[in-house]
Amino acid sequence: MTPKDTDNLPELTLRGVILGALITVVFTAANVYLGLKVGLTVASSIPAAVISMAVLRYAKNSNIRENNIVQTLASAAGTLSSVIFVLPGLIIVGYWSGFPFWESAGICAIGGILGVMYTVPLRRAMVVQGDLPYPEGVAAAAVLQVGSSEASADEEAAAAGSGIKDLIVGAVASSGFFILTCMQLFSDAKTWWFSFGRGKTGLGTGFSVALLGVGYLVGITVGAAMFIGVLISWLGAVPILTALHPPPEGADLVAYASGEIWRKQVRLIGAGAIAVIAIWTLINLAKPMWNGIKASIAAMGASRGDESGLPREERDIPFHYVIGGSVALLFPLAALFVIFIHGTPLDGQIISLVVICTIFAALVGFITAAASGYMAGLIGSSNSPVSSLSILSTIAASLMLVGLVGRSDLIDPAIRSTAIALALFTTSVVLSIATIANNNLQDLKTGQLVHATPWRQQWALVIGCVVGAAVIPPVLDLLQHAYGFAGAPLDAGMDPNKTLAAPQALLMSTLATGILAGELDWSMLGIGVLVGVGLVVIDEILKRTTKKLRLPPLAVALGIYLPVSATVPVSIGTFVALIADYALARKAKASGQSFEKVAAAPQRRALLLGSGMIVGESLLGVGNALIITLTGNQAPLAVVGDDFAGTAEWLASVAFLALCLFSYRWIMGREKPAV
Repeated sequence: MTPKDTDNLPELTLRGVILGALITVVFTAANVYLGLKVGLTVASSIPAAVISMAVLRYAKNSNIRENNIVQTLASAAGTLSSVIFVLPGLIIVGYWSGFPFWESAGICAIGGILGVMYTVPLRRAMVVQGDLPYPEGVAAAAVLQVGSSEASADEEAAAAGSGIKDLIVGAVASSGFFILTCMQLFSDAKTWWFSFGRGKTGLGTGFSVALLGVGYLVGITVGAAMFIGVLISWLGAVPILTALHPPPEGADLVAYASGEIWRKQVRLIGAGAIAVIAIWTLINLAKPMWNGIKASIAAMGASRGDESGLPREERDIPFHYVIGGSVALLFPLAALFVIFIHGTPLDGQIISLVVICTIFAALVGFITAAASGYMAGLIGSSNSPVSSLSILSTIAASLMLVGLVGRSDLIDPAIRSTAIALALFTTSVVLSIATIANNNLQDLKTGQLVHATPWRQQWALVIGCVVGAAVIPPVLDLLQHAYGFAGAPLDAGMDPNKTLAAPQALLMSTLATGILAGELDWSMLGIGVLVGVGLVVIDEILKRTTKKLRLPPLAVALGIYLPVSATVPVSIGTFVALIADYALARKAKASGQSFEKVAAAPQRRALLLGSGMIVGESLLGVGNALIITLTGNQAPLAVVGDDFAGTAEWLASVAFLALCLFSYRWIMGREKPAV
């Protein structure tokens, strides 16, 4: 259809909003669990589009623009849930014992809506006039176009049905594996420890099917870079440090290597690398980001706030609504800070702290919104290093509070504890703004390609923020009381080996605590900075001397920082996808067709299969948390005891390998794949 042909089609409909809200609830819960387990969240736009097409094709007058609104609203799930990269830090530092609903939801809702408002002026320059690729936005548009009413009825049914089948197969595979793990018939990880020179180290993998699915989504470049980070961490830093600093007499060497060395020292190397890479990213983005902001403001100024004369596909939320809404939101944001500070040891400085923290969150939020929106256009929302921006925000907020409160007053443990919590609370607001901005421009690119109306998409995302904000606090509460977070105080009877890693939240807590207490191990962070500089230099050399070879610095740094149980399954998933691409390239060459044509359907199957794997395991993880909470039993589904652990490791290893083979054959298009 041409743009004029779509002018009278329904778009922002009640049924679309309800369907989008339901999908948002499901994917928000899944992403909260996944993010706490491994430190990654995934974009939900494409699976939401497939679900929408499968459901709404039975409804009267459904169309591509209505499906686009559903995926826009649901995409809030994959982005707003990234607030868990910081918010659990308030539990880890012992300031909160749970997640107060209104404060937690307020951070998500206010920050998310500000993220939408901040990116409205950027749309014309970054989406319409710019040359950014927006890979996920283009991919989502392609999925919508294949399944739209522009295709024949048979083609539409086939596209939607096939996509739903891929999602269901992935969900069933990951759910089945997860249930067997909860029954303790399968282990959730396997690590092999060995001597490396005079040091001790180990290598292994987790058996998470959800993370295998993540590998299908992120691609071989990211997966290989993460594995290089694993090698730097476990074949470099850990054995060197265990050799240089042997454990005390009688100490368990494995526990020492994994605890004192990796968790408390090597991870800081990864943190330092992430921080310097984030700074380099901002430096690279400064000029194009500033040019984009100027061009957008000029374009909106030319219309003088009146967009009624513009074509439907060019109408944003009116600029005076954007300005007024953004200013109005600062008042409830300030109220959140008042609630947070009132009655604490910092109550005497409440006015100055509220004013400065509100201004800090608003201004730094705008900068990160512009930066993350640009990064989303450059490399996609899922690969965009938004969490690295939150590291810089945590450091900045902590240093700001050192200046406001005073180093002498921070000697008092009660004042210091409150200041640490306030730094994390402030960063949570900034991250909520950045993540939604990261997603909004991607969605608007999809909308541009399917001739959608921008202002309707922007309001749909506002609705998605409100729905997601209502879901995140209770899910966080449930997971905290069922599993607990690494580094946080645990409820009685909890198994510390089954805690959720919450890696970014643990890192933010470490940074804020170290800066405000004056006890940060700058030596390890300094080494990390040098590693980060080296990674940036290598990547820049590869970019200038090769056509395709790259080494994403942030992915390497994450490989250093995250546990092997989280990174290796992702790398395995990317390797399976690489083998599939290699086979497809050979098939394309033999048939004389282009690789893009031959690989389009298999790559789509891989994307949806991976999404299904993520959703299936993650939702069962939340469901298992509910059972644990209700029963008080940390292993309510277990049918065997700890003496079965060795057998469970080998059973899981064989089953995981078989599932990789199954996935490969499914991606390649065999309707009845056999393992």
